[in-house]
Amino acid sequence: MILLKLGGSIITNKERPLSPRTKTIDSIAKKLRKIKEPIIIVHGGGSFGHYWSVKYDMHTKPAKYNYHGVAVVKNSMVELNKMILDNFAKNRLNPYCLPPTDFMSGNKPIISKIKEIRKIAESNLVPISYGDALWYGQKKSYILSGDRIMSILAKILRPRLSIFVLNVDGLYSDFKTKSLIYDMKGNQASIHDIPMDVTGGMKRKVEEASTIANMGLKVFFVNGNKPQRIVDAIQKNKFEGTVFRG
Repeated sequence: MILLKLGGSIITNKERPLSPRTKTIDSIAKKLRKIKEPIIIVHGGGSFGHYWSVKYDMHTKPAKYNYHGVAVVKNSMVELNKMILDNFAKNRLNPYCLPPTDFMSGNKPIISKIKEIRKIAESNLVPISYGDALWYGQKKSYILSGDRIMSILAKILRPRLSIFVLNVDGLYSDFKTKSLIYDMKGNQASIHDIPMDVTGGMKRKVEEASTIANMGLKVFFVNGNKPQRIVDAIQKNKFEGTVFRG
């Protein structure tokens, strides 16, 4: 089973609010049709949910955030998710909408519901979840990132490969010296032709990827502008990007 995260930077234009990268989404979907094993997809918010969460100062820590902001963030993620679902359906990938409220209670995963996701993926459907604003309880809410969803699902489902699809080739820890980045256990990542990504979200991606790798699972960062690399990693065990190994 493959667990795949479509980053907000690859499916939207982060420099322009509420702007999907429809051609890129379509190119990725067409390549994913070549995958013959079960796949579960998570996507980020990019210039949709992320834009509004910044505007309304919402974070991953549960708190009493602005209720209108919560509504706006949720609505924008539903809008973006619908675009992904429509494109995948057009490309005959059998998308199955899976809001995080289907498998989360507050900020705790519902293990039985997550195990059910594997059965959905094995039935020739493609479960698609996404980062979202979630109700926490006690009049509080929080942002559950798509990156965090990846590590939650990986812990329970134990995918053969977890892939983070980015808008860059991979990682450097320092752009000027081109020093290679290391995972949390001090193991050097396997890297090929990697530019620096300066978005704040990269730190969280590295943290969640390292968490998954430290479970003994393989994690791969790949450039979604070159979607054949996703297929090559899955089908040929050929990695052009950054590989994390626990």
